[in-house]
Amino acid sequence: MNGIMETLENLIHQSAFFNLTWGNYLMVLVAFVFLYLAIKKGYEPLLLVPISFGMLLVNLYPDIMIAAKDAENGVGGLLHYFYLLDEWSILPSLIFLGVGAMTDFGPLIANPKSFLLGAAAQFGIFAAYFMAILMGFNDKAAAAISIIGGADGPTSIFLAGKLGQTEFMGPIAVAAYSYMSLVPIIQPPIMKLLTTKEERKIKMEQLRPVSKLEKILFPIIVTTVVVLILPTTAPLVGMLMLGNLFRESGVVKQLTETASNALMYIVVILLGTSVGATTSAEAFLKLTTLKIVALGLIAFAFGTAAGVLFGKIMCKVTKGKVNPLIGSAGVSAVPMAARVSQKVGAEADPTNFLLMHAMGPNVAGVIGTAVAAGTFMAIFGI
Repeated sequence: MNGIMETLENLIHQSAFFNLTWGNYLMVLVAFVFLYLAIKKGYEPLLLVPISFGMLLVNLYPDIMIAAKDAENGVGGLLHYFYLLDEWSILPSLIFLGVGAMTDFGPLIANPKSFLLGAAAQFGIFAAYFMAILMGFNDKAAAAISIIGGADGPTSIFLAGKLGQTEFMGPIAVAAYSYMSLVPIIQPPIMKLLTTKEERKIKMEQLRPVSKLEKILFPIIVTTVVVLILPTTAPLVGMLMLGNLFRESGVVKQLTETASNALMYIVVILLGTSVGATTSAEAFLKLTTLKIVALGLIAFAFGTAAGVLFGKIMCKVTKGKVNPLIGSAGVSAVPMAARVSQKVGAEADPTNFLLMHAMGPNVAGVIGTAVAAGTFMAIFGI
């Protein structure tokens, strides 16, 4: 009988109830909130479901992220090995391959001025960089944090790894992906505040047709030019353009389908759960984390505002031919930011169709964020 009681007691003490802290329970609650937003509200569920479930797992069973060197048996936790693929920049680069294979760059090619809107939206990154320095972060940490302003999770993870800021990678990645998911909530108030109803009603001319030759040459030319200027952008820009070349060449349909479907979704599962698993209470519930989350929101808001304001300038210059709302899509977050531009425009005039026009700045924003990351790496000699 004593043996049975001792066994039961051991089992009870091995359960999570006796090993978790209040912080773990708090993070479990946050995971539940994220799951609610993903499943009930539909906020980027492909991202939020794996991220929030990774958050849930690591706070119920912290050893799922234990490194091999810290494990008694020399074998690391499952999600630790997923996370190594983030640190090595493998998963972020593969995400870009999938994004390129899924995305039509035609709107950007048809309206090259969209590059200016995509560039303007990167202002949030550099504004957050200087704010981060003022808040006590060193140069490299400030750069890694500020890239959240591009609303581009893979680039945020990529730059944090390249700059050796792995201690901040978890909060940076979670902030970046959370803001990507919350684009429909964060952007509209800023867009409406900075534009008039008349501006939001502006209808843009139909984009010109783009030839197949242009679509094939575009990824080749962009890769050549950007990588010659900023070689460190090759993993991101190169994979983005390779995926798009798969799509537009028309001769590798199997590769296009694999990159945009099976491979993309496998990578999202690995990346999402590993990012969520960096949010253990011990690592996440710190003052620096709150600073990073706040700076990320500031960067994202500044980027959205800068894109809209530059859109207003283009509206004036073109005598009302550009709807300023499409500038907000320059923050990247493909294609959610473009959809938000369409939604806000349609609220002002249900017959207004801005989606394809917004996709130009949206794609330009992806390239712009990668270029911003490459610029930081060049500055720091990485």
